[in-house]
Amino acid sequence: MSPTRISPAKASLAAALALAFVSAPALAIKPFSADYQANYMGIAGAGKMTLESQGGDKWKYTLSIGSGGIQLNQSTVFEDKNGQWRPLSGKDSALLLIKKTDKTANYDWNKGVATWGGDVKPDRSGPVKLETGDVDSLLLNLALARDVAAGKPLNYRLVDEGRVKQISYKVAGKESITIDGQSKQATKVVQANTEGKQITAWIVDGMPVPARILQRKNGKDDIDLQVKTVH
Repeated sequence: MSPTRISPAKASLAAALALAFVSAPALAIKPFSADYQANYMGIAGAGKMTLESQGGDKWKYTLSIGSGGIQLNQSTVFEDKNGQWRPLSGKDSALLLIKKTDKTANYDWNKGVATWGGDVKPDRSGPVKLETGDVDSLLLNLALARDVAAGKPLNYRLVDEGRVKQISYKVAGKESITIDGQSKQATKVVQANTEGKQITAWIVDGMPVPARILQRKNGKDDIDLQVKTVH
């Protein structure tokens, strides 16, 4: 039996740290590397996002953040299936001071189920039934930027760590944002179903990653990533 909720802590961290996307649906997916200034729970650090070809229609997206005693690393391998991006596997490791966790994900589209291993609770190992259009926590953000550019509804079925959650975003207008000393116009999008938190992203046209992603919890800044360079 498939559970129907993702824990707020897991969902918020994944969504806040996992934003890297292709900016327009008409453009082919291209490799990139982006450096970020990161602030996690008041601790300054550095972040890096990369997108690499795995051959054919497969791609690997990686996110890493280092900040004092905090090290976060996430990656997902996905495929472009006739214009639809769907996850195949994922890895998630975190070192928070002295606590370390390692988790894996497998999305078997032939069997139509997703399963998880490593440091996950038994009731989070799956299997969870897959549906067309499903995304994991990283791929969610690729789809978000694609759909913002296309003017599509920003509603998604997130399948991550043994659970399913419906995620919705809304466009909250345009704002100027400074990148590497230059002012850029950005589209601001806000996660609608926040449950005590608010996640906001600023997407600049032509940039393959968000210019900024900010998570606030209970009215206070929690995680803030701001782009420095994109290659």
